[in-house]
Amino acid sequence: MLAIFESILPIFLLVLLGVGLKRTSVIDKTFWDGMEQCSYYVLFPALLFETMVKANFSDTSSISVSLIAVVSFMTMSLLVLSLWPLLQRLNVTPSSYTSLYQTATRWNGFMALAIAAKTFGPHGLAVVGLVMAVVIVPVNIGTILVLSWFSGSRPSIRGLIIRIVTNPMILATIVGILINLVGIPIYQPVMGAVELLSQASLSLGLITVGAGLRVQDALKPSAGVIAAVVLKLVFFPLLALGVGIACGLSGINLALLALSAAVPTAMNGYVLAKQMGGDTEFYAAAATVQTACAFFTIPAVLLFSNYVAGG
Repeated sequence: MLAIFESILPIFLLVLLGVGLKRTSVIDKTFWDGMEQCSYYVLFPALLFETMVKANFSDTSSISVSLIAVVSFMTMSLLVLSLWPLLQRLNVTPSSYTSLYQTATRWNGFMALAIAAKTFGPHGLAVVGLVMAVVIVPVNIGTILVLSWFSGSRPSIRGLIIRIVTNPMILATIVGILINLVGIPIYQPVMGAVELLSQASLSLGLITVGAGLRVQDALKPSAGVIAAVVLKLVFFPLLALGVGIACGLSGINLALLALSAAVPTAMNGYVLAKQMGGDTEFYAAAATVQTACAFFTIPAVLLFSNYVAGG
């Protein structure tokens, strides 16, 4: 347990650094919006592109993890959707429910990739990168559909397709996979620049995650926020483990599947909630409390998954 805890401690120290920097006058407040955009449009896509270009797609076990992750996500999504009739009777508003759905099903790729690289090395980074490549499309489709439905609007197929194909992370992933499979050579200085961007992406991404948290929201969490924490940090990883075992997954790959489900929700879901009528205060509070609790729940999930996997 101590070894796992120490392996992820640097990741959370960077998140805490972001929390501290955002609340000081050392860095101009306008920097953080630009950093979020830079991470979303440049740094994170560069990391995914490099990971896909170098990924070993002959390793069928990594592909299996990705497909099982999709099944886990879809199962979790259906379960959260099935809660709506009950929550409606408890006077939960549609906007609050959409944020509950997002915070229970979305996952923080920055954190998952950083922990995978730190704990499991290049293999962990490649597997989680591939999981992200495959899961990112159904996650975004599901989120947009839920937000659109509960906001009273209906998304057009054209609008949905445009949102998907213009997503920089999806584009970087697809291009990286195609270059890998076709065997297109990349000019080394260009690839060197991409590698430098990739090296910066995880650390800066984690600092940006910390900057986006609202500490005051963690002091008095509502019942809905607590529900989002339990669903995302406890129920989802246990569900993923169950699905993985049922599909014959074992060893490190089973632990990586559990890790992908155990990280807190993605901060960019806050922007989507703001754009499409979700409850942004609920989302910010849930993301903050999840990140704080994940410092303790992720080591527990990894320890339990290693035990289940026989590692």
